[in-house]
Amino acid sequence: MSNRRRPNRENSYRARYLHSPAWFARRDRWFIDEERLHGKVRCALCLGAGSAHSLELHHLDYRGVTQTPYGWTAHERHEDLTALHPRCHEYVHQLIERDRALSGFVSRRTASIQAIARLQAKIGRYIETALDQQ
Repeated sequence: MSNRRRPNRENSYRARYLHSPAWFARRDRWFIDEERLHGKVRCALCLGAGSAHSLELHHLDYRGVTQTPYGWTAHERHEDLTALHPRCHEYVHQLIERDRALSGFVSRRTASIQAIARLQAKIGRYIETALDQQ
């Protein structure tokens, strides 16, 4: 098992599913549900507010994604997706890919949650340092 991203040419999920009508419908439904459940939609990393236009969705689990001879189906559970700003999303993936334990020895959900927690701790230290220097 690997949580590392493969290049698009080797990855049907990234090359096809993330561009499919099934994904766009699921994505739209997730944002509607999230707003209904929590009011504002926030980035899981920086906690900044956002919308379907400014946030991306990160998969914590792929179990709801299947490919059939007729195309893709998108049945991810709400809690299997989390919103991230594009830059925050990239930071999460970079940390998962760089860290050997996160990239191969734990589940994708665990890797994602640990990467977000580590990055939040770094952001907190950075803000504290900046405030101390004022």
